[in-house]
Amino acid sequence: MVIALILALVAIGSVAFHLFNPWWLTPIASNWNYIDATIAITFWITGVVFTAVVLFMAYCVFRYRHRAGQKAAYEPENKRLEWWLAIVTGVGVAAMLAPGLFVWSRFVTVPQDATEVEVVGQQWLWSFRLPGKSGLLGTSDASYVAAENPLGLNPNDPRNRDNIVITGDDLHLPVGKTVKILMRSVDVIHDFYVPEFRAKMDLMPGLETRFWFTPEKTGTFEILCAGFCGIGHPQMRGNVVVESEADYRGWLQKQQTFAQLSAQKVMKDHLADARIGPEKGEE
Repeated sequence: MVIALILALVAIGSVAFHLFNPWWLTPIASNWNYIDATIAITFWITGVVFTAVVLFMAYCVFRYRHRAGQKAAYEPENKRLEWWLAIVTGVGVAAMLAPGLFVWSRFVTVPQDATEVEVVGQQWLWSFRLPGKSGLLGTSDASYVAAENPLGLNPNDPRNRDNIVITGDDLHLPVGKTVKILMRSVDVIHDFYVPEFRAKMDLMPGLETRFWFTPEKTGTFEILCAGFCGIGHPQMRGNVVVESEADYRGWLQKQQTFAQLSAQKVMKDHLADARIGPEKGEE
C-alpha cells in the first residue's frame, strides 16, 4: 500500500509541477512560437503516457500484492497486448515527430526578402559579418584564416570589401526585419543558441548551416554555445541587440568594413617596418 501510494504521489506531483511551475517557458522574442507549440505537444503526449504508466504500476502493486494462499499466474506472452502496445506507441511517436518535421521545414526555408547575416564560431568567440551597401556577402575559406583575418574572408573577392566585420562584440539587428542566419565554424563544432528567439543550430567545420527568424521585441538577448567546444565553452557567450531601425543604422555606420580593417593592418605593418629599419641599418 505504501509503495502504491508513493507511485501515485509521484504521478500527481509531476503533473502539478508541470502545471503550476512552467519552467520550460521563457519570454519569446521572435516569430518562432511554433517551437513552443511543438514542445507543448511533446509534453502533453509524454506526460499522459508517464502518468498512465505510473498510475498503472501503483494499481498493479496494490491489486496484486502478496496474499496468503494466492499464487501468481504465469503468462509468458500476450500477443494481443503486444499489438496494442506497438500500435499505441507508434501513434504516439508519430504524433510527436510530425509537428517537428513541419516546423523544421519552415525553420530552414528562408523567405526571399531576408537579410543575410553570417555567424562565425571559433574557440571561444562569436564573430559576425553583415553585407555592406552592395547587400552581398563575399566568399570565405579556412585557408585564409589568420590573425589579421580571423573570419577567413577571401581578400581577392571584391564583394568582401564593404562587408561589415564584428569580432568579439554584440550583433545588432533591426526589430521586425527578417534575418537569414548563415553559420560556419573555423575550428570545431559549435552551436549558436538564442533561447528567447527559439533559435538553435550547429556550426560545422567545412559546412554552412542556416535558419531564419524575425525579431519582434527590442532588447538584449544572450547568445550561448550549446555544443561542448573545449575548455572555454562556458565563456563562449555574446549578445544580440534588437533595436529600432534608426538606432540600428546609427550603430551600423560606426562599424568597420573588411577593406578598412585590411588597410589598418597594412598601415601597422608599414609602421613596424619603419621602426625596425633604422635598427637594422645601425647593425
